[in-house]
Amino acid sequence: VPLRDMEFVQYHPTCLPGSGILMTEGCRGEGGILVNSDGYRYLQDYGLGPLDPWPRPKAMELGPRDRLSQAFWHEKQKGRTIDTPHGAAVHLDLRHLGEKKIHERLPLIAEAAETFAGVDPVKSPIPVCPAVHYTMGGILTDGQCETPIKGLFAAGECSSVGIHGANRLGSNSLAELLVFGRVAGEGAAREAERLGRTPPSPAVQVQAEEAERRILSLLDPARSQQPQAERPAVIRDEMRASMEDGVGIYRDEKGMQATCDKLAELRERYRHVKLDDYSRAFNTDWLTTLELGYSLEVAQAMAHSALERRESRGAHQRLDGYTERDDRQFMKHSLAHYQGDSAPSISLQPVVITKSLPRARVYGGAGQKADMS
Repeated sequence: VPLRDMEFVQYHPTCLPGSGILMTEGCRGEGGILVNSDGYRYLQDYGLGPLDPWPRPKAMELGPRDRLSQAFWHEKQKGRTIDTPHGAAVHLDLRHLGEKKIHERLPLIAEAAETFAGVDPVKSPIPVCPAVHYTMGGILTDGQCETPIKGLFAAGECSSVGIHGANRLGSNSLAELLVFGRVAGEGAAREAERLGRTPPSPAVQVQAEEAERRILSLLDPARSQQPQAERPAVIRDEMRASMEDGVGIYRDEKGMQATCDKLAELRERYRHVKLDDYSRAFNTDWLTTLELGYSLEVAQAMAHSALERRESRGAHQRLDGYTERDDRQFMKHSLAHYQGDSAPSISLQPVVITKSLPRARVYGGAGQKADMS
C-alpha cells in the first residue's frame, strides 16, 4: 500500500521551544500578538497585515499556520529572533490582556508556560517557534477509507482520504476523525461479516512470523557487543535534525537530497541499534526503538516525495527556482512505494477535481481586493 502526499507537512507556528507543547490559536484569538526581538509585529511585513486598530481580538496573528511559520523563518534569517536554550524563538505577548482575562480565558496556557518555559504570561511574553504538527498525507484510501488491500481500512491522520489537499485547515482533523472514523468502522464491520471466520492465508502467516522474528531480534543482548552498535536516541536526534534542515518550512534540492542521503545512512546504522533494556515487560526502550525504525521509513517517504515535487504548493515550499504552483505538471498526488531496505519509489496520480479549482492564496489588503473583484 503506497503512502500518498507525504511531502505536505503542517507546522504549528506557536509551540514552546524544546517541548512540542502548543500555544493554541486561542491565545491569538483572545488578542495575543507575535513580536520579534525588536518588539515589532513582524507579520505585517509578510502579506498578513495591514495593522488594524489595536488591541483587536482577531487580527493578522490569526493568519494561516503555514504563512505564520514561513514569516518566522524569514525573521530568523534576518537575525530578528530571540535565542533560547532550545533554539530561535519569537514572543507571543499576552500581557495587555490582563491577569483576570488570561486566567479566565487561557488558564491551561498560563500553566503550561509557567511549567515548561518558566514564564508567567501575565508579566512576560512567551517564547514560541514553529513545530511539526500534522501530516496531510498518509496511507492511500478511497472515499470509503479502504486501502488497495481489500479489507484493510485506515482513518484519521495515518490515512490519506484526500480531503486536506496540500494544506489542512486548523481543526479539520477532528471533523475528519468523526466522519471517516465511522465510515471506516462500518466498512470494516461489513467486510468482517462478509468474510466470517477464515484462517489466515499461508502468505500472511509467513509475513507475521517474519515480523515477529525481526521484532524479537532487538531483544538479543549480543547486539550490544557489535562494534557498530549505537543507541536509538543518537539515530533519532540525527534524523530529526536532518529532516528539519532539508525538509522543513522551506526546501531546496540540495537540502532535500542531503536529507535523503542521510536517511539512507541512518537506516543502515539502525540495523546495528542496541537497547539498554532487554526485558519483555513494560519495555519502553524496545517500543521506542521499534518506532524509530518505522519513523525512518516514513521520513524517507516524506523526503523523496518532496524532492520529486518540482513546484511550490500548500505546505511544500521551495526556494530553488520552483517557487510557484505548477498545475500543468504537478496537479497530481505523489505515491511513495515501499522498497524494503532501499529508498521508496515515487510515482504520480492525477488529482480529481470535483468542484473548486485551485486559486491564489492572498491575505491582508490583497485578500480584501480579491474578495471585491
